[in-house]
Amino acid sequence: MHWKDAESCGKALSELAVKALIEEAELTPKPGLVDRKDSGAHNDLNFEKMIVSANSLKSTFRDIGIAAFLKKPSQELRESIAEIGRHGEKKMFEATGGTNTHKGAIWALGLLVASIAGQSQRTSLERIANFAGEIACFIDRKATQTSTNGYNVQKRFGVQGARGEAQQGFPHVMEVALPVLREARERGLTETLARLETLIHLIARVDDTCILHRGGMDALTSAQKSAETIIRLGGVSTLEGWRGLDQLEKTLLSYNASPGGSADLLAVVLFLDSVDAKNSSALIPESLITV
Repeated sequence: MHWKDAESCGKALSELAVKALIEEAELTPKPGLVDRKDSGAHNDLNFEKMIVSANSLKSTFRDIGIAAFLKKPSQELRESIAEIGRHGEKKMFEATGGTNTHKGAIWALGLLVASIAGQSQRTSLERIANFAGEIACFIDRKATQTSTNGYNVQKRFGVQGARGEAQQGFPHVMEVALPVLREARERGLTETLARLETLIHLIARVDDTCILHRGGMDALTSAQKSAETIIRLGGVSTLEGWRGLDQLEKTLLSYNASPGGSADLLAVVLFLDSVDAKNSSALIPESLITV
């Protein structure tokens, strides 16, 4: 089963990527994060701005899919999609009035869109993640040398950050989050509870550079402990675990910290889940493929 052409490939994948970003924003309540209820630890963001930002990135993911169509991981591909990603960041900032809403998601979802577009046949999620990791391992020689918050946090605290997560094939997504999401569904949890459960497991496991940037190691340790407590209490589907969400929210807000890195990975989970051949959602609409 093959894509018809690069254009249809990019269009289909961009729609799924944007859908994942919107679904992540819609999930409520998310401790410390923007959702339908409030803006969490962000005084420069709101739910409407997150949706506007997500929709502004559709052409970016489409162009990445087109550029990566049937391409193997290479220096040229890495730099090609990086350039598209930088243009996407500009569109994001224009749409949000200068607020960083989805920079990390552009990186992660862009790599995965490129990975899927680069493979001629439907394949496993493991292969998609590893293929994306191969692309991420090439250095973008055209990138400006300005230090980002994520880069500075990685150097200061010795954590891998979004780059390391991608280069290793998204281990927190593949080994933690996706199994949690599917196990929660098998237990009969609603989709909202299953996704919240997944987010809590990510907060508990990920060395979230967004938390570190805002609150340092104390904030990260406290947030991870609060998330672990929710898991130990049986998760968000139990009364005690649900109450633990309030404590996690208070912990994050006390440091003015937001688990943005975990939220980006949740969007990755939702994207991969939507393209999984074993999921009820088809990877590619039948109208866009030939057999």
